[in-house]
Amino acid sequence: MRDSVLSIPPFNRLWRALSVSSFGDWLGLLASTALAQQLAGDDYAKANFAIAGVFIVRLIPAVLLGPLAGVLADRFDRRKLMVVTDLMRFSLYLSIPIVGNYFWLYTATLLAETVTLFWSPAKEATVPNLVPRNKLESANQVQLLAAYGTAPLAAIVFSLLALFNSALSGILNWEDSTAADIALYINAFTFLYAAYVVYTLREIPSRSASSEHESSILQSLSTGWRFVGESSIVRGLIIGMIGAFIAAGAVIGLARTFVDDLKAGEAAYGILFGSVFTGLALGITLGPKALAQFSRRRIFGASLTVAGSFLILLSLIQNLVLAILITLILGFFSGISWVTGFTMLGLEVDDQLRGRIFAFIQSLIRVVLILVLAISPLVAAAIGRHTYDVFEVTLTYNGAAFTMLFAGIIATAVGAISYKKMKDRPGISFLADVRSALRGDLGASVNMVTPGLFIAFEGGEGSGKSTQSKLLQEWLENEGIQVVLTREPGGTPLGQGLRSILLSKETGHISPRAEALLYAADRAHHVYSVIQPNLDRGHVVITDRYSDSSIAYQGAGRILSSEEVARISRWATNALTPHLTIILDQAPDIGLARIEDGDRLESEAIDFHERVRDEYSILAGADPDRYLVLDATLDVNELEARVQERVKPLLEARNIGRGL
Repeated sequence: MRDSVLSIPPFNRLWRALSVSSFGDWLGLLASTALAQQLAGDDYAKANFAIAGVFIVRLIPAVLLGPLAGVLADRFDRRKLMVVTDLMRFSLYLSIPIVGNYFWLYTATLLAETVTLFWSPAKEATVPNLVPRNKLESANQVQLLAAYGTAPLAAIVFSLLALFNSALSGILNWEDSTAADIALYINAFTFLYAAYVVYTLREIPSRSASSEHESSILQSLSTGWRFVGESSIVRGLIIGMIGAFIAAGAVIGLARTFVDDLKAGEAAYGILFGSVFTGLALGITLGPKALAQFSRRRIFGASLTVAGSFLILLSLIQNLVLAILITLILGFFSGISWVTGFTMLGLEVDDQLRGRIFAFIQSLIRVVLILVLAISPLVAAAIGRHTYDVFEVTLTYNGAAFTMLFAGIIATAVGAISYKKMKDRPGISFLADVRSALRGDLGASVNMVTPGLFIAFEGGEGSGKSTQSKLLQEWLENEGIQVVLTREPGGTPLGQGLRSILLSKETGHISPRAEALLYAADRAHHVYSVIQPNLDRGHVVITDRYSDSSIAYQGAGRILSSEEVARISRWATNALTPHLTIILDQAPDIGLARIEDGDRLESEAIDFHERVRDEYSILAGADPDRYLVLDATLDVNELEARVQERVKPLLEARNIGRGL
């Protein structure tokens, strides 16, 4: 705990204030929607419109007043501003159950959300002044935990309030009070507590040191779309994450009326609401660990598709217990999509664009989520209740169920399209990947993002790899591009020693597993000392042989498990994969005929080399987007031209060179 960011007293106190007020805010949201539904009586359409109104008034201030609040927040004393806004929120939420009508419910909510717009930038600007720079990321993480991790707790408390409302009303002598009323009172006092804590924080600076302020959501959206349009992967990720929040948002927005249609009470509403966020938290926390071996691109689309499918199933369920279980699973897979999408964006987006893209996504997701929360009850109200007789069984489905069904279909379709577009391991079935991942045979298949370009030449003996790699180096250097040409084994001083052991006939027989490990050792040091540093500098790295050689030679050639050899190489290289692998293919006897005095591997029997060739073919067929297979018997100049043709788009995509 000594090294934790929460061990810093001023930040710890601010974090506690944020945690308590966030808990109160979630409790207030539950209470506000429940109160809106109660005020509507038995009118189904009116209840849905009333609930939608709560979400709409929460959206309006952020869209219309966000820029103004950000500018003004920098002009006032931060500590005083936060204290005043917390006191205002205390007064507003305290008044809602006292007044008890629609007009004041919406008015007070609108005013409370407006003052929150002033509180948030003051808090965000304060945090960097309370923690060291190297702990700012940790501070942001625990803030997110406070902001979103308190939602399930609020749902549990709301459910308990609903269960024990009568007893509490008697103890407090509040006649005709409801769980929503008590929850709103608790919400109000959480802000009073936060105001007191912030008032005692003398470490908060009076105002910002600069005149910079947050841009509006609309400006962020406009800027973000310009960058998103340049990358199909980023575009697919964003659309996918929107699909995930459409699914989760539909459940949140319709939970109140959906539970009411199941003839359950406010306690069930709180449990269902909390199930969504509990599932999201579990998916975000456990998903990356449980699926660490799985392809991120595949799991993103697959988990979104599963979430959408469970939303469709939820819309058809008329049992509360099953609905809660399905909601939990739905939230879990939505959480996996969310965290996987953000991880991939961090890998796919260049550092200089990352801030703008993330700001854009945060704004877009916020607008989309709240719009779904606002619109879904309106759609449900417009559809109304419908009764069907199926095989002498009467089924009643309402607008909430139909709207969830539509949202589920949308989320499922978006997930399926995302899964199809993000080509990662073509030719390998999804179930086969699942089995391999559970066995630990897969590695992270997403490259580490570097400004450079990584190209590997592979093929059997005497196929011309060395010739073509040197020709590619010369062509790139003539274009003014920094190139590093290397080889395996032997690309480092350490590797040269290993090369002499591995290829010398004097070494004699080596255990196949020991041979695989020696190649992995060479590769680990090669990546660490040569390949990765030069990629980070923005250079083009060309290697004569890489991990596919081990899979082909030590895996297939030595009749070891190709999956095991691949896993060893992924661990040794930290899953660094070439952007392009060029395989020069030819019959083994042709290449071997060119070699007069073969080394230890070249001297192996012809069936060994046949197995090597077959394994290269399997590797290329599994991922055709990353491999270029060329007939090594073609003219040298023809091969050179085809290699250049394939490399040019990669250079342009990574802005390397001078526009080849």
